[in-house]
Amino acid sequence: MTAEAAQPWDVEACVFDAYGTLFDLGSALSGAAAALGDRAEGVAALWRRKQLEYAWLRSLMDRYADFWAVTGEALDHALAAHGIVAPEIRARLMSSYLALKPYPDVRPVLAALHRRRMAAAILSNGTRSMLTAVVSHAGITALLAEIISVDEVGVYKPHPAVYQRAVDRLGVPRERICFLSSNGWDVAGAATFGFRAVWVNRAGAVPDCLPARAAAEIRDLSALPALLGVATEP
Repeated sequence: MTAEAAQPWDVEACVFDAYGTLFDLGSALSGAAAALGDRAEGVAALWRRKQLEYAWLRSLMDRYADFWAVTGEALDHALAAHGIVAPEIRARLMSSYLALKPYPDVRPVLAALHRRRMAAAILSNGTRSMLTAVVSHAGITALLAEIISVDEVGVYKPHPAVYQRAVDRLGVPRERICFLSSNGWDVAGAATFGFRAVWVNRAGAVPDCLPARAAAEIRDLSALPALLGVATEP
């Protein structure tokens, strides 16, 4: 599926996932890569996998804990699995989540939406404090209308209550919201809910075999303005 459309989409707001969509998770290792050495890649992959697994499992078990706690639990597992006992490395990696680097396409696209007066929001598993910190570090606070955390509903994506929270906060019907994520499972959840879901397939992955499909697939956010008929230049 491509990002081409016969007519620009008639939407009122764009809602973005945060981690892996706006912010590069690879940058989380920047401060500890040397200390981890050849174990860095394995730690990073297992950390992310367990982070998502623990979030989903806690939702299924009805044992919610916020994403900062879940991220710490996942990191503890990843470090232990690689035989690493180093509190200073753990602290450095956790702190890195508050200062992840935005992808280079993020600011220009958010600025284009802002000039068009189209609301842009984040809807993320992250806590409010995590998201506020990383958004501030990236210098994009003024370009966002809302920062919405799953903490407000006490369950993780892809539960429908999370997507409904964006509808409630923005005051926009679900069918008039464009939702963007780099995570195929998140896109499936959003599409099932009724958003115009766009898969930002930064990794060139194959689609997940899940209910509902993306309305469009793009390689990065630079293709979004064409979908919406939004000019990229002032």
